[in-house]
Amino acid sequence: MRLLEIGVFAVRGVTANKLRSTLTTLGILIGVASVILLLAVGNGASTAVQESIAGLGTNILTISPQRGNPQSASSAKPLTVADATALADATEAPDVKSASPVSSVAATASFEGTSYSVPQFVGTDPAYFETTNSAVANGNLFTADDVLQARKVVVIGATVATSLFPSTDPVGNTVLVNNIPFTVIGVLATKGSSGLQDSDDLAVSPLTTVQNALTGYGGLTQVVVQATSADSLPAAQAQATTILNGRHRIGAGQTADYRMLSQEQLLTARTATTDTFTVLLASVAAISLLVGGIGITNIMLVTVTERIREIGIRKAVGAPKSTILGQFLIEATMLSLFGGALGVAAGVIGSQFTIAGIKPVIVPSSVLLAFAVSALIGLFFGSYPASRAASLRPIEALRHE
Repeated sequence: MRLLEIGVFAVRGVTANKLRSTLTTLGILIGVASVILLLAVGNGASTAVQESIAGLGTNILTISPQRGNPQSASSAKPLTVADATALADATEAPDVKSASPVSSVAATASFEGTSYSVPQFVGTDPAYFETTNSAVANGNLFTADDVLQARKVVVIGATVATSLFPSTDPVGNTVLVNNIPFTVIGVLATKGSSGLQDSDDLAVSPLTTVQNALTGYGGLTQVVVQATSADSLPAAQAQATTILNGRHRIGAGQTADYRMLSQEQLLTARTATTDTFTVLLASVAAISLLVGGIGITNIMLVTVTERIREIGIRKAVGAPKSTILGQFLIEATMLSLFGGALGVAAGVIGSQFTIAGIKPVIVPSSVLLAFAVSALIGLFFGSYPASRAASLRPIEALRHE
């Protein structure tokens, strides 16, 4: 029997029970759509992280206290404003353009009965805005005099502005931060969200104000350093290390009580985290494909059982074993390919929507891979029922009731 005739028989077999065939393809559809969509979400998160970090600039160093430092608590020194001032010394660190102290804390802000939890209420100096490429979209930034006078003024991010002032201009209004009044003097331009971290979900006030009202005068959370250019970043990092080692009395071979990360290192760390997250999501989705394949095996076994007499008659009139095997393999493959095609469509359509704050980005290779795997699933999971049908003896098949 020619291949075309075998295909015609397979099509008739699949369409003989449309409802059952449709339900069988659902498992493959869900699996393929899940793989495409979840990989797109993972890729979208990775892209957003890269854009978010790139938005800060390629010449930024972030210095933070070392967690879990093996040194004793008495010998480890916190980061201080004096450290930031020393790092900004043009004589000692000619490749450092600026260094801003950062003291941040989570706080609750409220305005006219609306409360919002701000994950980062940052206390710093005016240079922080230039260092972190934070431009003002509405109003003004605070000044050095505001820091000197410890004025209770605040510049809020776009997310905070939208949450507290959905229909009102925030500038000029007073918000209560942990029940302490702060005057909003500006709103920062939008930087965007990575889904996992919202760069616009923060508020920035003078360092002295935040230390007086919220955090106290302990160590800093961070020191943000800007090199004079991206090319001078390694030199700036070396100069900053020398200055901090000297101030913290860290000798050769000793573990530093601070951690210094460049944007490139930060990007590498976050990309690795996102890649792990993506692999985990894809693995979960692959389980759906496996379940769909088992469903095909189950339905094909039922189909073979229902058509045993038909198989016996065809074998009795001379149909070879390869014809029966090919027909049922084609039927199983058709079911998985149909489900795979619908799954590709569902995955592509679903990726057009924002999911949990992440804009999915389709990975073309994932579409091809998911569709190819769906075809292989049809061949693999359909092989046992097809082999069972092909191995039936004609006389036993014709006796089957």
